Amino acid sequence: MTLGKTHRSESCSPPSVRHLVVSEEDAGQRIDNFLLRECKGVPKSHIYRVLRSGEVRVNSGRISQTYRLQVGDQVRIPPIRVAQRAELAPPVPDARHAFHVVFEDEALLVIDKPAGMAVHGGSGVSFGVIELLRRQRPEARFLELAHRLDRETSGLLIIGKKRSALNAVQDAMRAGQMEKRYFAMVAGRWSNPLQHIKSPLYKYLTEEGERRVMVRADGKPSHSIVRLVQRWERYSLVEVELKTGRTHQIRVHMQSQGFPLLGDDKYGDFPLNKRLDKEGLSRMFLHAASLSLKHPQTGSLLELRAPLPLELEQFVASLDAVQKRDYG
Repeated sequence: MTLGKTHRSESCSPPSVRHLVVSEEDAGQRIDNFLLRECKGVPKSHIYRVLRSGEVRVNSGRISQTYRLQVGDQVRIPPIRVAQRAELAPPVPDARHAFHVVFEDEALLVIDKPAGMAVHGGSGVSFGVIELLRRQRPEARFLELAHRLDRETSGLLIIGKKRSALNAVQDAMRAGQMEKRYFAMVAGRWSNPLQHIKSPLYKYLTEEGERRVMVRADGKPSHSIVRLVQRWERYSLVEVELKTGRTHQIRVHMQSQGFPLLGDDKYGDFPLNKRLDKEGLSRMFLHAASLSLKHPQTGSLLELRAPLPLELEQFVASLDAVQKRDYG
């Protein structure tokens, strides 16, 4: 007997098994809520059915719908076939969108992520970097994010092309064996050439359900090393080295010192942000500029850099021009 084919809109691709590694950003969530976010458009009834059936696995084992994810958990999400109207599932945009590749071999891909693009879909975002990369590279058997960058942060982003490489990079991050440095522009005149900030960070949800972070005594240990790069009358450019990788760590650590990041729409100086937008800075000034780590396969040291994007370079140049005009 020949069965008729199910007709799908062109925006729907055949479902397949996905394997995700839980980051600190997602740790603490219940597995059912995590799946509802990752499987956009899938009814709750379908999510709970695959949970009850044991098709969803965490670290290769069955779990209940109330299980709370931990950092490093490996989640298997089975294929879920759901008839959807094309307009309810926005397609990934033009797959020809070009990312600047900083490094690539058979194990790793490192790109210079542009500001304004999420690293993955979810939480109101229909697509992200990883979805675009998978669309661009249909032959790739494995592409997974090794870590996250905030949507408005630009710079170096690591993608694993092999599970073993992905696990090795994430293990190195947890062990503090990767050096990550960012450039940030803050409001105010930062004075210390070198300063360690070790304020504990506490993650919470607002009444609207948005993720936020604050300095609080019962928060997680956090450590940022801030180095002064350049200072103007009202702003300072600093380099921040992360010794831990907490959610919004740089943004909250700097804000807690009275030096909010320019353009930060969550923890920043909002009236100042409006003025900066008129002056040509329409994004957050935070850029993942460099990282160094041992290659997960060869053991050789990788030292990678991404220059400031043009819009940030231009803002720095405008400050230099004003300072030269006013102070000679």
